[in-house]
Amino acid sequence: MKSTKLSIENKAGHKLQAYLELPANQKPNHFAVFAHCFTCSSTLSAVKNISRALTNHGFGVLRFDFTGLGRSEGAFADSHFSANVQDLISVSKFMERNYEAPALFVGHSLGGAAVLAAANQLDHVKAVATIGAPATVSHVKHLFSHDIDSVKDNELTQVNIGGRPFKVNPEFIADFDKTDLPALVKKLRKPLLIMHSPVDTIVGIKNAEQLYHNAHHPKSFVTLDNADHLLSDSNDSNYVGNVIGTWVQRYFKPQENKMLEINGEQLVGHLNIKEDNFTTSIQTKNHSMIADEPISVGGDDFGPSPYEYLNAGLVACTAMTLKLYAQRKQWDLQEVFVYVTHSRKHSDDLGLVVDAPKYLDHISKKLRFVGDLDEQQKKRLSEIASRCPVHKTLASEVVFQTEVLQD
Repeated sequence: MKSTKLSIENKAGHKLQAYLELPANQKPNHFAVFAHCFTCSSTLSAVKNISRALTNHGFGVLRFDFTGLGRSEGAFADSHFSANVQDLISVSKFMERNYEAPALFVGHSLGGAAVLAAANQLDHVKAVATIGAPATVSHVKHLFSHDIDSVKDNELTQVNIGGRPFKVNPEFIADFDKTDLPALVKKLRKPLLIMHSPVDTIVGIKNAEQLYHNAHHPKSFVTLDNADHLLSDSNDSNYVGNVIGTWVQRYFKPQENKMLEINGEQLVGHLNIKEDNFTTSIQTKNHSMIADEPISVGGDDFGPSPYEYLNAGLVACTAMTLKLYAQRKQWDLQEVFVYVTHSRKHSDDLGLVVDAPKYLDHISKKLRFVGDLDEQQKKRLSEIASRCPVHKTLASEVVFQTEVLQD
């Protein structure tokens, strides 16, 4: 998957660094914006995992760094809660101008509180999901409460937040008390998904209970059992992204399924040369795929290459043929792994005697069997692997017939 780096100017004139993730076919059904946690950035692994999981559900996802964090401009002292909300509004306006207004807001920790506040001001946001979000904005002050008394009037003072030094001022601290988040949640009246871990030691589970109590239906709660606050286990963050992607479909209108017409053939491929570089859409009667070239040869690597698809057909056919044969023989074949590589090799290197030495297409196939099989059974299976229909097709002389269709 390829991320597009963007620079978005906020209301204060600071440039916010952002990344736009798109589905494999580069054609999202909807757009989402992700707001990261307090003192974090958009490059946190959990943020990337959730964003990329959402692209598998048809979303284009913009993740960005709040003012003064990550690689965005501005000072951390300017990144108070009201500024975070304003950054979300600025990012949404950018998306509306250049792509499409985001329909989904996702926020982690204090970013969850920020998306709740911003969603109240943006009609185009149709649904909101929070992860480990506090029930009140002022909750975050406990992270540096031991240093609050040291902050003096109109002075930047260094405080310790999560073991890291940050410079803040009185305005930064006072701003956390300005937003009545419970009141905003009561006013939201948009589908809300609250996700929280019962063992979260940074933002306790009681916060999820309070958010849920204040919200109006439709509202949902999903527990993140055994997850830590930062979702440092990739299994947790991938789960979060997939749950959000599934949950939100209930509240969005189904998109028209734009299928290519195969016109009585088995398969059709379509490449819009002006828009898609090498990215080619492939359609069978019931399935769609994307093919592309790797970046090393000028492609965008949004899908497997043509030769990878060729190898894939051979791999699939081989595995299925071995399954059917072992099943008929009632052999204990539990799993089969088929490894295939295509290359070009010289006939001399292959030890072949030909009329004129030349380079030939070469396919190596390696097999691994799982099950209670003796050596004779494994040998027989290796012989059967060469009898699958795709293998036979590749090994035989193929006659092609090409016809140009008239519009």
